[in-house]
Amino acid sequence: MKSPICLNCNEATERNYCSNCGQKTDTHRINFKHFLVHDILHGVWHMEKGILFTMKEALTRPGKAALDYISGKRIKYYNVFYLTVLLVGLQLFLANYYEHLQTIYFPEKLEETEKIAQKNYAFLSDYGKILILSLIPLFAFNSFIVFRRKRLNLSEHFIISGMVFLGVMIITLVSTILSFLDFLENFSTIALIIDRSTPVILLLFISYGYYKAFQSVYSKSGLFLRVIVFDILLLFLLLLISFFLIILTKSL
Repeated sequence: MKSPICLNCNEATERNYCSNCGQKTDTHRINFKHFLVHDILHGVWHMEKGILFTMKEALTRPGKAALDYISGKRIKYYNVFYLTVLLVGLQLFLANYYEHLQTIYFPEKLEETEKIAQKNYAFLSDYGKILILSLIPLFAFNSFIVFRRKRLNLSEHFIISGMVFLGVMIITLVSTILSFLDFLENFSTIALIIDRSTPVILLLFISYGYYKAFQSVYSKSGLFLRVIVFDILLLFLLLLISFFLIILTKSL
């Protein structure tokens, strides 16, 4: 039953939602049926629906989806950064499990590099999430410098980088899952092809996301050149980070 007064803030209401705080005016006394159907099942469904929609948008149209979000179309989206953190955690877990299976299936390959692997694993266990998530501001600062004509502020570039990076994490996660084919007989070649092609796919995906995000303010040739500059800057900074990590892990 609709209440003429919002039960949350006491504001007079006329429609389905309070114009002051946004709470639904159609409230019910909490009983077991309402608790089970609405508060649990309905809440979980909407959360999962938001997650699936956000992942689909990040994978199929990251640039356009980010601009939609910036323009105010936000109700359908799950928090991109929360979702990225969840995928990063899952990615690190699967990578750890993959290394564990390697010690079982291919112990001879790991004997020579076991100490190095242990150092790398210890380092990534402590700092993996921070290192991966630090790539989001790296994307944002690069795009802020290269694509200035769009006149977006740095925070809005963070939204674009977050959406693109979410797509990157989805592709990386799928690649990691498929890499487990390496432990199946006659499928190791497929796993090797996937492993070698993933970096190229990621670079193309990032380029695609930023191309679509800024195609309305640049000519095709101008935007193509800017995307190349963006990619070169990104690769250069990633090489610097990799070099730094190699030195740091060797010193541990």
